[in-house]
Amino acid sequence: MLTTLVILALSAAFFVSGKVRSDIVALCALIALLVFHILTPEEALSGFSNSVVVMMVGLFVVGGAIFQTGLAKMISSRLLKLAGKSELKLFLLVMIATSAIGAFVSNTGTVALMLPIVVSLALNAGTQPARLLMPLAFASSMGGMMTLIGTPPNLIIDEVLTNAGYEPLAFFSFLPVGLLCVLTGIVVLLPLTRWFLSKKQDRSEQAATGKSLNELVKEYGLSNNLFRLRAATTSGIVGQTILALDVRRRYGLNILEVRRGEASQHRFLKTVTQRLASADTVVAAGDVLYINGHAADVERFVKDYALELMDGHETEMASHTDNRLDFYDIGIAEILLTPSSDIVNQRVKEAGFRDKFNVNVLGIRRKKEYLLQDLGRERMHSGDVLLVQGTWQDIARLSNESSDWVVLGQPLEEAAKVTLDYKAPVAALIMLLMVAMMVFDFIPVAPVTAVMIAAMLMVLTGCFRNVEAAYKTINWETIMLFAGMLPMSIALEKTGASEYISDTLVSGLGSYGPLALMAGIYFTTSLLTMFISNTVTAVLMAPIALQSALQIGVSPVPFLFAVTVAASMCFASPFSTPPNALVMPAGQYTFMDYIKVGLPLQIIMGVVMVFALPLLFPF
Repeated sequence: MLTTLVILALSAAFFVSGKVRSDIVALCALIALLVFHILTPEEALSGFSNSVVVMMVGLFVVGGAIFQTGLAKMISSRLLKLAGKSELKLFLLVMIATSAIGAFVSNTGTVALMLPIVVSLALNAGTQPARLLMPLAFASSMGGMMTLIGTPPNLIIDEVLTNAGYEPLAFFSFLPVGLLCVLTGIVVLLPLTRWFLSKKQDRSEQAATGKSLNELVKEYGLSNNLFRLRAATTSGIVGQTILALDVRRRYGLNILEVRRGEASQHRFLKTVTQRLASADTVVAAGDVLYINGHAADVERFVKDYALELMDGHETEMASHTDNRLDFYDIGIAEILLTPSSDIVNQRVKEAGFRDKFNVNVLGIRRKKEYLLQDLGRERMHSGDVLLVQGTWQDIARLSNESSDWVVLGQPLEEAAKVTLDYKAPVAALIMLLMVAMMVFDFIPVAPVTAVMIAAMLMVLTGCFRNVEAAYKTINWETIMLFAGMLPMSIALEKTGASEYISDTLVSGLGSYGPLALMAGIYFTTSLLTMFISNTVTAVLMAPIALQSALQIGVSPVPFLFAVTVAASMCFASPFSTPPNALVMPAGQYTFMDYIKVGLPLQIIMGVVMVFALPLLFPF
């Protein structure tokens, strides 16, 4: 037992110091338990085959798909627009919308999504962002208390209860507790943020890391003369290549891309494929051509080939109502020609951008002048900035395969921000299916199976660009941390350490009744989670709470709920949870801001829960 407690103490010390990655600490602790023969290899590796770990992997994929398709942003943006410029309505909607999303998506992902939306809304409403960003972080944690999958500690106490022979918790067993957390948070944060966070001034400056895709489109006026033409079955261009059409010479037009909607029996499964308008691209019936040029030239082209001018009233998906460029597969970026470049003084068409790199040159910025017409004959000068268009992979090649230019900004990071919004209905349908399988008992599917089905469907239906993108959504540090620390609870029970700690708590507080004992467990967990991650804290405290309840002969359910709430409701430190840390720079917060606002909230939340949990889940 002593060796186990020493390993636990050292692990906690390293977790607190933060000098070593948490997953490395967890794996080192696991190896130590093996080396000292406290656990067998099967026991030590049981965390990696644990259903909760597999479920967490699947939830990362599902959550990533919800972001990648723009579904979460779509929902939250529409909700937040209801606030107008009322500071009170804005505060309430930030709390409610964030907690609602946080019920189904990880709190870190929720904050990452909502952060830019809340900042822009605050500025538009004349409200300081600092007034809303800390409540945003706290609400994401509160929302996680509403559902079984909302936060890892919920899954942990469900696992502990099930292993002890109790009925597993339902998907919405946590809902009353979560609603109470959100209500308490709103009541307490409303005055606290007004008192302590209203004096902040927004001094943040936008980092010069490159222009966004929309900024480039606006700067070069690409959408000003952008027309969409549909090739009907009877159109003269069907079956012809872009080279044969020769629209640039004959009409002075530039075909930016050819967009094709892949046919499907169900509109939700329809896929939009973007094709760069290369010379050998063959136009098919139903294709939509995105063309840049003067209206009169476009009208001539439409008349000559019997095309349909869509004119912004509909798109190939019949879901957009504006004339705009999307960047699902094809992107744009700026490149700066260096003084030593070999292509300086060459004409654009002689430089071989299309032949060598498969990209088009859409415009040239020369000092304050923008050249957009007849670019093929234009000679390039040193210092020119060229706007190029191509697939994201080809744009990435530009920065690796030539010293003639410098790619400005971070085009691949911009590509990662592009949402596959035409897949949002698919993601919504899959998410609802997953929730239904987990909520309704008449569907004979285990929660982990439901999550695995949903994650696989997200990949198979194209909610990610590729399988690699799905893998990238998984936070492997969290998975390794969780899987590595789960066997620690086995070691604590096997060596009698859990029983010893629970005996100490029971002997000290048990005589005062179950309420006092539960309060002791709650505030012990709350103190630990300020220094150790909520997942690790829940793993360590859940078996102790179970043993304590059983020793005094009461139901362990309220005790385990005390553990998960205390582990998740940590607000007094910017480093206790990732959401707290995420909003710190954007809100210009100091450590004392979290003490002033978060500590009172954490204490009040604890007092409320100590008295409320026995009412919701009687002893």
